[in-house]
Amino acid sequence: MLSNSQIDHFRTILLKQREDVKEHLQSSEHFGLPYAHPHESVGELSSYDNHPADDATELYEREKDIALNEHAHKELEDIESALQAIENGTYGICQVCSKEIPLERLEALPNSTFCKEHSPDQVTSHQRPVEEGVLMPPFGKFSKDEEDENVSFDAEDSWQIVSNWGNSQTPSDMECPTDSYQDISIEPDENEGYVEDYENFVGVDIEGKNMTVFPNKQHEKYEQVLDEEGIMTPFGDLPAYEHEPYVEE
Repeated sequence: MLSNSQIDHFRTILLKQREDVKEHLQSSEHFGLPYAHPHESVGELSSYDNHPADDATELYEREKDIALNEHAHKELEDIESALQAIENGTYGICQVCSKEIPLERLEALPNSTFCKEHSPDQVTSHQRPVEEGVLMPPFGKFSKDEEDENVSFDAEDSWQIVSNWGNSQTPSDMECPTDSYQDISIEPDENEGYVEDYENFVGVDIEGKNMTVFPNKQHEKYEQVLDEEGIMTPFGDLPAYEHEPYVEE
């Protein structure tokens, strides 16, 4: 059980905390007004002459202010409950299991009237915004399953392109040291914007038929590789040219 001096010590702390929280709430009353417009907290009369990004920033800051204001109200309720427990002679006793709350916990959270095991604030929400259910890459749904690997242009591809222009790594940081910065890039030979090489020079009509070859430099390289390996494309042999052969200037 807590001694009288300990209870007086916590009462003094709680009274000081209550005074501070009330002072904070008085200075931020406009954040708690229901249906209040963000302009009321920033002194704006209209958004007409504001950039949308500026309005978005103000909206985000107001949402944060409202959340902090709600947190302050909850803290004040906890302080009042703790002070009432002192008056009732139950301070330091858990409201759920009636066991003594460790002194170390009270020192850290004087407004607590629950033990650690029965604290109502110990549950962490893992609920994600419902919008993420319909977002596609590069903004959501990153698959960790190699069999379900995304082949569209996503955030990973964006990073690979940006990192090709340099990052904090140097050739000497590689497991196998190299003299070229190009060698430290992530999959530097990976195709950008397409998957198969033939996508650079093969096209079809709106119904996916009448495949046409548009000869270019990539087509010549692709044909050379096929000839060297003695194989054909996944869809068979390439059709005859329907355009003038590509000539490198």
